[in-house]
Amino acid sequence: MRADASREFFSGIVERVTFHSPDTGFCVVRVQARGRRDLVTLVGCAASVVPGEHVQATGRWVNDRTHGLQFKADWLRVAPPDSAEAIERYFGSGLIKGIGRHYAKRLVEAFGADVFTVIEREPDRLRDVPGVGPVRASSIATSWREQRAIRDIMLFLHQHGVSTARAVRVFKTYGIDAVKLISENPYRLARDIRGVGFVSADRIAERLGIEKTAMIRVRAGLGYRLGQALDEGHCGLPRDVLLSESARQLEVSSEIVEQALALELSDGALVPDTVDGEACVFLAALHSAERRLAQRLRALAGGRPPWPAIDVDRAQPWAEARLQLALSERQAQAFRAAVREKVLIITGGPGVGKTTLLRAILAVLAVKGVKSAICAPTGRAAKRLSDATGLEARTIHRLLEVNPRTGGFRRDESNPIDAQQVVVDEVSMVDVPLMWSLVRAVRPDAALLLVGDADQLPSVGPGQVLADLIASAAVPVIRLTDIFRQAATSRIIVNAHRVNQGEMPDLQPSAVSDFHFVEADDPELAMRKLLQIVRERIPSRYGLHPFRDVQVLCPMNRGSLGARTLNVELQRALNPPGPDAIERFGYTFGVGDKVMQIENDYDKDVYNGDLGVVVSVDRTASDILVDFDGRRVTYEFGELDRLVLAYATTIHKAQGSEYPAVVIPLTTQHYLMLRRNLLYTGITRGRKLVVLIGQVRALAIAVKGTQAKRRWSKLREWLTGGRAA
Repeated sequence: MRADASREFFSGIVERVTFHSPDTGFCVVRVQARGRRDLVTLVGCAASVVPGEHVQATGRWVNDRTHGLQFKADWLRVAPPDSAEAIERYFGSGLIKGIGRHYAKRLVEAFGADVFTVIEREPDRLRDVPGVGPVRASSIATSWREQRAIRDIMLFLHQHGVSTARAVRVFKTYGIDAVKLISENPYRLARDIRGVGFVSADRIAERLGIEKTAMIRVRAGLGYRLGQALDEGHCGLPRDVLLSESARQLEVSSEIVEQALALELSDGALVPDTVDGEACVFLAALHSAERRLAQRLRALAGGRPPWPAIDVDRAQPWAEARLQLALSERQAQAFRAAVREKVLIITGGPGVGKTTLLRAILAVLAVKGVKSAICAPTGRAAKRLSDATGLEARTIHRLLEVNPRTGGFRRDESNPIDAQQVVVDEVSMVDVPLMWSLVRAVRPDAALLLVGDADQLPSVGPGQVLADLIASAAVPVIRLTDIFRQAATSRIIVNAHRVNQGEMPDLQPSAVSDFHFVEADDPELAMRKLLQIVRERIPSRYGLHPFRDVQVLCPMNRGSLGARTLNVELQRALNPPGPDAIERFGYTFGVGDKVMQIENDYDKDVYNGDLGVVVSVDRTASDILVDFDGRRVTYEFGELDRLVLAYATTIHKAQGSEYPAVVIPLTTQHYLMLRRNLLYTGITRGRKLVVLIGQVRALAIAVKGTQAKRRWSKLREWLTGGRAA
């Protein structure tokens, strides 16, 4: 039976289904294998599985500490039973509508092992069995055809390299027409099925005999390149860039790409336009979102706020006395604007008093009976906002009441947010689609207050909403620049502003400083020092917990000092995997591991960037339990591609979060990402301590480097009255 040292073949008859998830296909079944007296526990994935069926699997034997010997299948195929006894048990499971235990016995007595042939080819003969009338016979035949279709689909997908777990998603999406739909256009998989990208769909297409030059492939390839651009922060691409890069990626001539582009534009999937006079191509949905976002913001900005005029000469002293604070001249200017303007942007770096100002504004409006809705892009940012203001703050997704079934929002123009004022913090993180969803849900008579640091990294998603809003001058903007006295004593704050102004931070060593630079000339030395600093030096000198309080932030994912490698090393140093740890999708997850959600999951109410801790790993149920700031969420093993280890994460992913201590590796291997706003954003994530580890040269490259590469977006033009070409 042994194929090699780690992979074996296994087969048998299903006696009992202990667990089966119709969503992921994950199952735990008890199998009677030939030559074995006791039942064997088989763990794997199948679209459906019932007692009596025959299973074939490849995988490995695992001696689980709690549940004993199990066969862990990485490939699993289920087939109908072939003996009368197994067929009776199979029918008795209730899988086939119209057949229960009673009729299962009668059908097997009447037709024996030929019963499947009778159902499929001569269903009228079923009426010869006492009690089976025309309605029941029809129901049995229809249900059997559906089950056969499921198995045919699974076999087809397996033959074309689609894993069982993803094959289950395919079937749930397309139903019994899956084979027909995929054969006609395998590229729809990349559009419709999470986890199946263009490259995987292209591989299936090649196996189906679809030529590289086929128009269906090239059209899908254009969408693929624009999808990549979206991941890079663009809403569109210059036409020439899209054509040349698509031709190179798809390995076809530019003439064929031109033809495909003409068809995509004709169908409306892509939209032509210009950005600063250059011909560009946009994904239709993003082009529409930018245009409508600009229209809505300009409409909101018109008129007066929905509350009566406020005497700021009396309101400001009242707020200062009530909150025991003193507003600076610039803060006072912003305060006056906030109670008079319908839409306002307040921007500024760390330590300039944005939160203090916001507290004063909200206090005065609350006394005047104004109902405010306060939100931020991430759960951590919302919690920090709640702690600072003493008011309830929610994530934007929760404020908009996300619909888990569709991924859309219940709040929109027809069902707006019930508030006279909507306040959004950390606006630099908000991308075009989310900002459009938010502003369309703001009542036309309501006010909108946007707060954020325009010098931080732009959003991970497409667009640069805050920067475009400020550049357009379409709405009033107040920039806070004065660093408050208390903040000015922090080298974190001072150095963050120095970096933002293109100056090198103060690297002079100081025992009492909250900002340190540790030199390491090569990546190996940097790795050793980083592990020592996180595990030993920070806990001993500052009393901070190496797991809960320290976050390593990386310029990029790849490389020996990238987030992926550092996660493995930090996990080994801080929380070595125990016997219950489970390996999935390139990571090992065990109890106590720090993890991050990497995509929005509306069913679980967990969103991209949310941090949690694994609290249990259940091999019987094949799931893990993750605690997200007091809320526990279950993940089946097949869903663990939605999580990554988070001992280290990229600076992009850390936007909107703050940590007691931040450690940032910075070497020339990060050259592609060494930009001023990236370093600035990383430094401003640390509250009590920031440690940079690496090369002075790399630090200088980042400080002197330009800001992020240009993002192709038309929002600024729309805001200033631009029109489509």
